[in-house]
Amino acid sequence: MQKFILAATAVTALAIALPAAAQFQKPEDAVKYRQSSMFVIGQHFGRVGAMVQGKAPYDAAAAAANIEVVASMAKLPFAGFVEGTSSTEKGKSKADIWTKRAKFDEGAKAMQDAMVKLVAASKANNLDTLKPAFGDVGKTCKGCHDDFRNQ
Repeated sequence: MQKFILAATAVTALAIALPAAAQFQKPEDAVKYRQSSMFVIGQHFGRVGAMVQGKAPYDAAAAAANIEVVASMAKLPFAGFVEGTSSTEKGKSKADIWTKRAKFDEGAKAMQDAMVKLVAASKANNLDTLKPAFGDVGKTCKGCHDDFRNQ
């Protein structure tokens, strides 16, 4: 797990360092990149969500490990939101991302800030401490999806 987190951190640093347009040869590569990143985030976030909702037994170590993966990946998808990659299909990115980029970027930052608090909460090894921080991250995700994803 440590190697994965280190690798994800290195990829994040590289992704941030390069201009977005230079990272992808084709627009569909950018879409695939952001969707793949979001898929991994969703899988690990969902595992913790099952614990928070009482659908799976709470395992503090597993929750913390999954949250670390999500936190490491939280900056990755945003490099894939490059001009010319919007769609009108359900579940795909709206063109509003590029016409309201400041609001979109604020949403990304809010999610990343909430993620820092979730990581801290996961270290308490207490489900009651984890629940509100998990909910805050979920709200930031939902807010961005409501505004910038075709429903």
